[in-house]
Amino acid sequence: MPTNQQLRSLYIISYQLTYVMLQLIHLICIDERTKNLYILAGYNEEIELEITPNGEVI
Repeated sequence: MPTNQQLRSLYIISYQLTYVMLQLIHLICIDERTKNLYILAGYNEEIELEITPNGEVI
């Protein structure tokens, strides 16, 4: 399960990607090794983001 901080960051990033940048989000999943939330976005899947358990975006 994602942490509350990860969910807050995910909401902000999702809003920015879809409504501001008009980009598609293809995948959102949790890396079981690091517990980071992984986001794959962009029309050609060129945007990769990770959100740490404390909500920091990498």
